[in-house]
Order: sequence, then structure tokens, then C-alpha cells
Amino acid sequence: MFPNQRPRRLRSHPQLRRMVRETVVTTSDLIYPLFAVAGTGFAKEVRSMPGVFQLSIDKIVEEAKEVYDLGIPAIILFGIPEDKDTDATGAWHDHGIVQQAATAVKKAVPDLIVIADTCLCEYTAHGHCGYLEVGDLTGRVLNDPTLELLKKTAVSQAQAGADIIAPSGMMDGFVQAIREGLDAAGFEDTPILSYAAKYASAYYGPFRDAADSAPQFGDRRTYQMDPGNAREAIKEIELDIAEGADMLMVKPALAYMDIIWRVKEATNLPVAAYNVSGEYSMIKAAALNDWIDEQRVVMETLTGFKRAGADLILTYHAKDAARWLGAS
Repeated sequence: MFPNQRPRRLRSHPQLRRMVRETVVTTSDLIYPLFAVAGTGFAKEVRSMPGVFQLSIDKIVEEAKEVYDLGIPAIILFGIPEDKDTDATGAWHDHGIVQQAATAVKKAVPDLIVIADTCLCEYTAHGHCGYLEVGDLTGRVLNDPTLELLKKTAVSQAQAGADIIAPSGMMDGFVQAIREGLDAAGFEDTPILSYAAKYASAYYGPFRDAADSAPQFGDRRTYQMDPGNAREAIKEIELDIAEGADMLMVKPALAYMDIIWRVKEATNLPVAAYNVSGEYSMIKAAALNDWIDEQRVVMETLTGFKRAGADLILTYHAKDAARWLGAS
């Protein structure tokens, strides 16, 4: 039909391929997750996530400096408290572990963007993302009482220096509640990165090792999305946009590239993809067994997220990717 067209002409030289490349990953696209714990001089590798560590705050600051020097613009902080209770006190207390880490990082690296994960599962004794009925062993979280805890948590994180609040509990109305809380506390300019389409996924397993956040009973399917649903993701993002979300996240990423695409097509807000722990661990395990070329597989995966529509990528590969990009 097009006898004079030969697509291979544009693939004949590495520099020519670079010139016509449609999708490019840069360090500016990357966000690096960090896990903060109490203590000093503490660094414990997560067994199921080679290269990822639980870190005391002094070590978090060291990591933050390295991340910034690599050109990565942002980190997201998760906290592992010393004590847990039914009220998730460690999430919203002024001296909570994420609050301490955010303050320390902003003091040491003021130009690094600090995102605070705003959820309760790491802080509740039962491992669920909010209040449960007394005696409930199903994991059915009470929505509205949980909103009050999330509001308190977000305000406390912003007061500690967090630049962006990232609510991840998938409660109905959580963006609106947090927006109201931030505005009332004088943080009208603090943006919200909503985990707008967060699925009840088997890919989260290693994260629960890292954050010590596995549910003690039941599961999270009454509040996280069913993996079979795509139209529902658009409903979720529309609600979050109406409530004041500034950015939207899809989690996980690898098995949900179609969702990333649908979300990108449905909004003009920035879209983030969370390259989650299970996705990371599979690549790491295969690479450690010399079954794959780690660099090529990681960069191809990140390119896939970007091609699907992600503007931002939260990934445990961020530091490695930044080094590879700097060397290319």
C-alpha cells in the first residue's frame, strides 16, 4: 500500500533511533520510596526486596541526599512505628515517625520534594486502613470515622514539612476531608496526590514485609478496588478530582497499564504510576539468578509506564535508573 515506506530506515543507527524516540524516561519522572523507623544508625534490608531497607531517620537523610544528588526530584515516606494501636496514633501524632523524617529531610535537603504517604495500615494493631467495629474480624473499615483520622494525619504531616500529601486508604470522600483539613490549617497550597485507583492486588506482598503492615485478619477487598474493574477506576478519579485532588495515582502499575491509559485519557491532571514491591521483587529475583538483563528490563518497564500515560513513576528502581540514565 505504501511501497516507498521502509520503517527500518529510521532504526539503522543508535543516534537516529534516539532522535525519533517517542517516549523517553528521565530522572524528573521518578519518585523514590523510603521506609522510616525509630533509632539511630539502623539499616535493615527487606528480605523480599533486595536493595531496599528500613532506615532510621539519620539514614533516611543520607538516602535523601543521595537521591537529590542523582537528580531525582522527590521521595515518598512510609513510617514503621514502634507501637501500634486501634487509633493509629503513630500516623497523626506530631512526633510520628513520618513527621520526624519529613522534618529532618527538609532541613537537610530543602529542595527535595517530600511526599507523605497518608494511610493508617502501618499504625493500626490490626493492619487495616482505619477504624473497625469492635470485635469485627472481617476487616470492614468504618469510612467516616476513618476520614477524621486521615484529616488529622495529613495536617500533622504538612506541619512537619511534607510538600505533598498522598492519601492511599481508598476511603470514600478522603480527598475532600483531607482538603478541608489542610485548608483550615493554613495549608491551602499543599497539593494532594491521591491513590485514586488502588487495586486489591497480590503484588503488594513484599511491601507488607517492608512496612510491617499485613492485615492480621480478613483482607482489604472491601475498600481497595477489584482487579477486574476498569470503568470503576474512572468513577474513582472523577470523584477525587471533584473533591480537590491535584494529581492521581494508579497502583499497581505493571498489570494495570490499561488503567493508566484510561486515567490519562480521562483527565488533564498529572498521573502517577506506582511500580510496586512485587513488580520490583520479581525483576530483582530474576536478575540475581542471571535470567534477565536487569538494566534493560527495568528501563523497558519504566518506558512502558510512561508510554501508557504516566507522568510520574514511584519506583524502588529509581536510584539505579537515575544512574543508568546519567551514564547513557
